[in-house]
Amino acid sequence: MWNELVVTPLFGIMVTLGFFAIAQWLYRRSGYLLLNPVLVSILTIILFLKGAGISYEAYAEGGRIILFLLGPAVVALAIPLYVRRAEILAKKGPILVGVFAGALASAVSASGIAWLLGGSREVVLSLAPKSVTTPIAIGIVEKIGGIAPLTAALVVLTGCLGAVFGPEFCRLIGIRDQAAIGLAVGTAAHGIGTSRMLEIGQLGGAMAGLAIGLNGLVSAFLIPLLFVLFH
Repeated sequence: MWNELVVTPLFGIMVTLGFFAIAQWLYRRSGYLLLNPVLVSILTIILFLKGAGISYEAYAEGGRIILFLLGPAVVALAIPLYVRRAEILAKKGPILVGVFAGALASAVSASGIAWLLGGSREVVLSLAPKSVTTPIAIGIVEKIGGIAPLTAALVVLTGCLGAVFGPEFCRLIGIRDQAAIGLAVGTAAHGIGTSRMLEIGQLGGAMAGLAIGLNGLVSAFLIPLLFVLFH
């Protein structure tokens, strides 16, 4: 029965939701930032699959259904945007400039450091869209010739690091405005960072949700253009 369950989509869904529920409970119970639910879920699921000898392909049968739901989840971020639309429209100029600067800095700094450290061409290109939400990042990297699985892993890693350290880093350097912190975290750490900002406040969460879409749009044009210019 176990072997029959493992090869069904239900197995991947149950494992994903089960480990995330436990990680969420642990995070809320402890309040410890390093126990970010997404980060803990990823690590524990990897350890579980390795320990049980279950292939990624078997898990992914259900994981793909969870991934499909990522799209509607991103669309749902429009709700806090609509609620705080007046404040957002009042700051539309700084928001657009900030997101463009963040998208450019993210792509150039990550790829530039990898290039200076002697990374291969594929690795350098795979790093460029690391701050963009996964579906858009995969589309960009397939267009410019990077390694899609590596980009997917880097996107998740960037999101986890941004969610754990992003808001605290902003406060450390003197940024107190929730809108500015939300915009920075959303631009750098996409959906995972946005989920952290929604825990902190509605305005920061709305700004982070807006930054996901704008950064994806800007990066979809900017990164292929940079690739053509420096090819």
